[in-house]
Amino acid sequence: MENFSYQNIFESKGIEYIFIILFFAILIPFWIILNRRTKELSRVREALSLSLQMLKIPQGLHLSRNHTWMHLKTSGTARIGLDDLLMHITGAVNIHFIANSGVTIKKGDLLAEIDQEGKKLQIFSPISGKIEKSNNSLLENPEILNNDPFNRGWVYEIKPSRWIAETRSCYLAEESSKWMKNELDRFKKFILNATGSGAADTPQVILQDGGELRDHTMSQLPNEVWLDFQKKFLSA
Repeated sequence: MENFSYQNIFESKGIEYIFIILFFAILIPFWIILNRRTKELSRVREALSLSLQMLKIPQGLHLSRNHTWMHLKTSGTARIGLDDLLMHITGAVNIHFIANSGVTIKKGDLLAEIDQEGKKLQIFSPISGKIEKSNNSLLENPEILNNDPFNRGWVYEIKPSRWIAETRSCYLAEESSKWMKNELDRFKKFILNATGSGAADTPQVILQDGGELRDHTMSQLPNEVWLDFQKKFLSA
């Protein structure tokens, strides 16, 4: 044992190494948790931000300027409904059918109203024809309008009388995407003007960091903004 020598690490730099190891043992888990939290907040922020990327824009449907869509079935009957941008703008709504089955209507006639806690928007027909039926499942399950607006969320089936003439002004395929982008930009300007005029409490209610619109923007705004939106975006 003559060659054996005892080294007290507390009298050398060994104690410094222990502190370094302990420091990283504490820091690394904290960094992992913080990084995970940051990513979660980022995902939430993205989920609440209304952008073109989050919108469903089917390329095979006709989109009307009053934010309704049309699809001609092989039977010759057209289904119509509300587009995804309108549903993201309003958030959850109830629907009230105005026009009844068997009634012949003209393009621009009042079809239905959507309602959110007393705030209403009127929906006008994008085509002329005879109403075959309404989608009564929406009365019991209005959330379908938001979750699946282009399939199960259809509103009426109409036998069109002037399909070719009345769909010429609609948007189809890549034109739908271009128009939707323009409408989203126009809506953002509309909201900024509305909040700037004192119609809402604060712009922060409807804007994310970086100036992005919050999803379901209109749900945060008073009835007078809904009325103005009706005139500028949903007119017959």
